[in-house]
Amino acid sequence: MPAADAYLVNEPAWCPGCGNFAIREALAAALAELELAPHKVLICSGIGQAAKIPHYIKANGFNGLHGRALPPALGAKVANPELTVIVESGDGDTYGEGGNHFIHNIRRNPNLAHFVHNNQVYGLTKGQASPTSDPGMTTGVQVGGVHTPPLNPLGLALVMGAGFVARCFSGEKEHLKDTMKAAINFPGYALIDILQPCVSFNKINTHGWYKKRVYYPEIDDQENFNRALELAGQWGEKIPLGVFYNKPRPTFESAQPALTGEPLAFRSHDPRDFSGLQKEFF
Repeated sequence: MPAADAYLVNEPAWCPGCGNFAIREALAAALAELELAPHKVLICSGIGQAAKIPHYIKANGFNGLHGRALPPALGAKVANPELTVIVESGDGDTYGEGGNHFIHNIRRNPNLAHFVHNNQVYGLTKGQASPTSDPGMTTGVQVGGVHTPPLNPLGLALVMGAGFVARCFSGEKEHLKDTMKAAINFPGYALIDILQPCVSFNKINTHGWYKKRVYYPEIDDQENFNRALELAGQWGEKIPLGVFYNKPRPTFESAQPALTGEPLAFRSHDPRDFSGLQKEFF
């Protein structure tokens, strides 16, 4: 088994104490324990602090536009299903700008692992409120406090039909690593909402704040939808961690006859040959 350190490259530019460091280390350990060769892994991201992960992990990487981490990930997986495709993005990138792609990729159910770094602020653009910010939080933009209720990403994922839904905390790195491995191995779209402190802009949801609240509930049946929805709704004084739901269903790729056989990326194709298109008009 390769060492986790073999997957760590470059020096991260995150603030000291940022939860992204632990997430990066957990991901490297997960890839090492799964013995996934770097050239067989693709990490796609959008824009933001979380989206810098492809720069710091030894694997193929793609930085898209803000909120657009999922489209290139889906395209790559469809073209080459032999790739392990992981999406890394923040709460603003996924649940805000990328909300449309978030819900429709759950509906399609491609074989992707999606790790959302949820620090409840926009950490790259100086700390304005994100879709998961709690009411009352004040920022440099929301000077009177946040007035709208936060998005519940796990509840939304469940009611949209996601087959793998989990919550982790960057301060529980071993649990995060194990959950990442389960998500990567899951046949279909797998979501992990990862709670992490932003030491620069979120002075409420700190490492200590999470430590006092997170716990591991008993989950006897990971196919129990109602129990999963109940856990997804818990927030405040007690915040549950774990895999809330794990129930595979047919993937997007399995429903496309054109994707059977040789991967699209390896099929011969002459872009100058329009004969197939021309036949449709005769």
